[in-house]
Amino acid sequence: MDRELERILDDGSVLQERDPDGMLETLAGLPEQCKAALRLGHEAPLPDLKKPRQVVMGGLGGSAIGGDLVRVLVARETRVPVAVVRDYLLPAYVNEETLVFLTSYSGNTEETLSAYEDAGRKGAGRIVLTTGGKLAELARRDGVPLIRVPAGLPPRSSVGYLSLPVLLVLARLGIISFKEEAGDELVEILRRTREELEPATPREKNRAKDLALRLYGRIPVVYGSTHTTEVAATRWKGQINENAKALAYCNVFPEMNHNEIVGFEAPPELLRSLAVIFLRDNADHPRVQARIEITKGLIADKVAGIDEFRGEGSHLLSRIFSLIYLGDYTSVYLALLYGINPRPVAVIDHLKGELNKIL
Repeated sequence: MDRELERILDDGSVLQERDPDGMLETLAGLPEQCKAALRLGHEAPLPDLKKPRQVVMGGLGGSAIGGDLVRVLVARETRVPVAVVRDYLLPAYVNEETLVFLTSYSGNTEETLSAYEDAGRKGAGRIVLTTGGKLAELARRDGVPLIRVPAGLPPRSSVGYLSLPVLLVLARLGIISFKEEAGDELVEILRRTREELEPATPREKNRAKDLALRLYGRIPVVYGSTHTTEVAATRWKGQINENAKALAYCNVFPEMNHNEIVGFEAPPELLRSLAVIFLRDNADHPRVQARIEITKGLIADKVAGIDEFRGEGSHLLSRIFSLIYLGDYTSVYLALLYGINPRPVAVIDHLKGELNKIL
């Protein structure tokens, strides 16, 4: 292992120099964010629609991952279909019996603003989660319940604010159950995870630093499982993309066994650049667990390396969030190894600017 790279991760002054906008400090606030987000959910205004037949969550990027988290967490409990929509328009089935959460951290995401209007045309119940912007203005104009979340964070760093209030609202509507102990466990586990992953913890005791070193110069491929770790795998991919400004890919079991697994044959020189990560959970279907073990054996001698991680906690909520936290820290350490400021997303800002020129 390159000693110079190790030195970077354990040198506080170097980390501070390479992280001028304080992304590591922002990451450290996740446990407290989740505690505040749970309180927001308890206090959130409820819609007039008390018994929705469907729930849809509209959002993009960092504002959509919270919807994915909710969808996964409730999939095995509620009989009410829950879907995430990353688009300008909502599905045709959305009607007056549908509850639509419109989530945009900035309040100005054009696709979400469009989906807000589409939900109104379809007569759906609506709830808005945002810091402000045009979306908050529209909600106030139309008398739509508004959950205001604190501003000042990158949208991708607001996963607690953009997911936990939704869970609490669904619980208050009787769509799911939510035990207070699950929220308490979540905050406690995230605090413990932070102690392990924070910059003051040296590489040999820090899974995120250690993994970032193994991902350096390689292409991460992250695998989760449907209805458990799939959202964590998606999150890892997105965080490596946005924080480390590097390509990463993700897929889920069992689907990847029906197509992607065949791709681990050629060309061998490219396969050796892949760093494969399996995100696992005890709630994975037994056949999925068997598939993962077989898959590891099939690809082990073809890729640069394989890592495997499990979340911590008795509740799926804690286990998924702890995996997300590990991926978040890993992506920022990887950015700092590359000498990249993790916070700005200049390409996305440029793209939005170009779109604004097209009326």
